[in-house]
Amino acid sequence: MTASNQHQKFIALALSCLLFFFMPILALGGTLHEAKQQGLVGERPDGYLGLATTSATAKTVELMKDINRKRRDVYRGIAEKNGTALSAVEALAGKKAMAKTPSGQLIMQPNGTWTPKP
Repeated sequence: MTASNQHQKFIALALSCLLFFFMPILALGGTLHEAKQQGLVGERPDGYLGLATTSATAKTVELMKDINRKRRDVYRGIAEKNGTALSAVEALAGKKAMAKTPSGQLIMQPNGTWTPKP
């Protein structure tokens, strides 16, 4: 196994732990879960949440921003620890988050449009 493969496996493991750690935060009182179910927010390919509509409440927007700040802090830590670009960690996290998104919830396509996950 090459050093690059080991490095990618470590990052994938770290991101899996990150997603497990953030699941309770993501559900925070059901607010974000509900916002996702209502199509107000969704997962982006860059590892962050995004607003899919202009009708989200200020509480939902603030919750999304808070989660994104926490995600960025964790991603930076992973990138620094592994000598990897932050953008590489973000992209891998986005891929994993989108893969774990339940069917019917919104994910952002590479062209920036929101679509329900099949």
